[in-house]
Amino acid sequence: MKTILLAGGLGTRISEESVFRPKPMIEIGSQPIIWHIMKIYSHFGFNDFLICAGYKQYSIKEYFADYYLRSNDVTFDFSKDGSPQIIKQGAEPWRVTIVDTGLETMTGGRIKRVQSHIGKESFMLTYGDGIADVNIPELIAHHQRNRKIATLTGVRTTQRFGVLDIDNTDRVVSFREKHRVDSGLINGGFMVLEPEIFDYLTDDTTVFEQEPLERLSAEGELMVYRHAGFWQCMDTQRDKQTLEELWRSGKAPWKLW
Repeated sequence: MKTILLAGGLGTRISEESVFRPKPMIEIGSQPIIWHIMKIYSHFGFNDFLICAGYKQYSIKEYFADYYLRSNDVTFDFSKDGSPQIIKQGAEPWRVTIVDTGLETMTGGRIKRVQSHIGKESFMLTYGDGIADVNIPELIAHHQRNRKIATLTGVRTTQRFGVLDIDNTDRVVSFREKHRVDSGLINGGFMVLEPEIFDYLTDDTTVFEQEPLERLSAEGELMVYRHAGFWQCMDTQRDKQTLEELWRSGKAPWKLW
């Protein structure tokens, strides 16, 4: 099953960092946050990634172009042809496809642009700035049991995101923008989707979190997987500092590997 990572936005709330590189490439420890996200999926055996790039997309491509050499011990024998010889394997068994989905394309439009890479298969989707200790196989099993088009991971946090109203069967009965008095679950990403989702996406102006999710909810096709563990997005510099401190402490909850 492929995993789509949304990594094309401008990252305006953390512009101190994103002016130099796309937000998913901002580092926690010595690796960009997108690496941490991919390691979570890879821990559970999901190694096929499709990155929807946009803003400063060359930065993402350059990182993965050099990743194999940077992750392995190598010998360069210039007495011969100087070609690198791998002497210690350290790179993950990842297949990474990076697609430039446009500079100003909205989230739904980015997903629509990579439809040809997905075909008619179920796939996973998450944001390039959120990490968690989500049990991915349990999430997929929950999605498959319910037989709906979309399942997203619901997490509890300070309200900055779209709010989920949920019935006692875990069906999302409404998906709406936050309100100052809201205190429920929010959309934490880590989604599982059926290929029918592409019928809900129109063009580059489609915001996935608005009309598509609202329509899925109204039609009874949107479910939630309740995650009570760790979840944190890197939306601001303060968020980055929090994650950095957790990583340095050696107790990063999302480090499942």
